[in-house]
Amino acid sequence: MYKEKLKYYPGFPIKGVNFIDIIPLMHDKKVFRSLIADLGKLCASPNIAAPEARGFLFASPLLTVCDNVDNIIPVRKKGKLPAADGDLKEVSVIKEYGADKLFFRLSDIAAGTASEDAVEVTFFDDVLATGGTALGVAKALEECSVKIPDGRVLPVRVKDFVFVAEVGGLSGRASLEAVAPVKSLIHL
Repeated sequence: MYKEKLKYYPGFPIKGVNFIDIIPLMHDKKVFRSLIADLGKLCASPNIAAPEARGFLFASPLLTVCDNVDNIIPVRKKGKLPAADGDLKEVSVIKEYGADKLFFRLSDIAAGTASEDAVEVTFFDDVLATGGTALGVAKALEECSVKIPDGRVLPVRVKDFVFVAEVGGLSGRASLEAVAPVKSLIHL
């Protein structure tokens, strides 16, 4: 049902990249509602780290329909997250079409739900291709410790990776599985 809704744009944003457009999944309320419920079932952590923009377009509704999701940690481009001194974490990532820098706030992680010994996070994004964004963010998350409301300082652990769609044959899955399990609804 989901795969048929996708659109493809060869040569976008640069020659050699075949852009997979998942926005058509939002054109039908029943399809979108079903998609969000199915994605929520895949998330093993109550804390979801989602990069802009399509990552948190699809992750944010999880808060309203999935009892197992409590917190969204936005991962944004430079200049998009105001932060107190020491709160902003910079992440270098290698995407299919070049290097980029992303940022997340430690306070957004600390606002989430913690287990006894860690703050577990699901990395969530729209499409898994080479895995550069997911791997860069996951490594940066796992370098962090955060002070949670009860005063404990806990490490951050990536529990799993969840994607709307996954492109096979690009080694993205293999690089991420060294960190945590990878789950996708649509396989291309």
